[in-house]
Amino acid sequence: MICAGIDAGSRTIKVVLLETDSLEVVGAGVRDQGIEQEAIALDLLDTLLAETGLSRRDVGATIATGYGRKLIHAADATITEVTCQAWGVRHCLPTARTVLEIGGQDSKILRLNADGAVADFAMNDRCAAGTGRFLEVLATRLGVRLASLGDLARKTRRPAIISSMCIVFAETEIIGLLASGVAPEDIVAGVQTSIATRVAAMAGRNLTAPIIFTGGVAMVPGMDAAMESALGKPVVLAPRPQFTGALGAAVLAARRLKGMKIPIH
Repeated sequence: MICAGIDAGSRTIKVVLLETDSLEVVGAGVRDQGIEQEAIALDLLDTLLAETGLSRRDVGATIATGYGRKLIHAADATITEVTCQAWGVRHCLPTARTVLEIGGQDSKILRLNADGAVADFAMNDRCAAGTGRFLEVLATRLGVRLASLGDLARKTRRPAIISSMCIVFAETEIIGLLASGVAPEDIVAGVQTSIATRVAAMAGRNLTAPIIFTGGVAMVPGMDAAMESALGKPVVLAPRPQFTGALGAAVLAARRLKGMKIPIH
């Protein structure tokens, strides 16, 4: 029997398929977000199931998480992304005590108890300057792919200082830096430092190791080093960081199917 986790995030929709007993991942995929969130999620689910020779009849339980979770009516239950991120990270890295998640539209700091439960958390969902959206704006302005930003940042000799606290003004600042001849690699390194500094300010210094870095922004090369520098502490990159929320939802779906206690929020 298979269980499914659907993470309807702000920028993408992720689905993870999990074998109920072994909790082994048997499928995972991602699609860009859109207006018809449930249709996108279920089409991705069906595609993954077909790739493994399965159908929806083989899915014993489905849990949805993320911004659009309440729009996934086919799910058996919905649980917040804070809880699902904690469960997904702990499934991969059982000793995790702090989760640093930076997505397309928000960033989160989760502090976990020794048993993996969320002790408390902080979230920035008001300003895009500390999220992946900042990197998307930068890539568009420079005319490069998002995935190539890390290669650019590695070439920097003197990271630019991005002083604006708002992404709108920061974009204007970037335009001014380009006009004044500042190298693109220095601007990229400056933006990565700016994002890391904002997230570190939200996190504070009292973070318990291991600190796990996850979310879509964690896939951008150089961001883990920027976060380590801003925090002044080692940061561990989560395996397949874009999928930890969906993975946590799938783990909780398996627990639900087995009649085990799961969080209700």
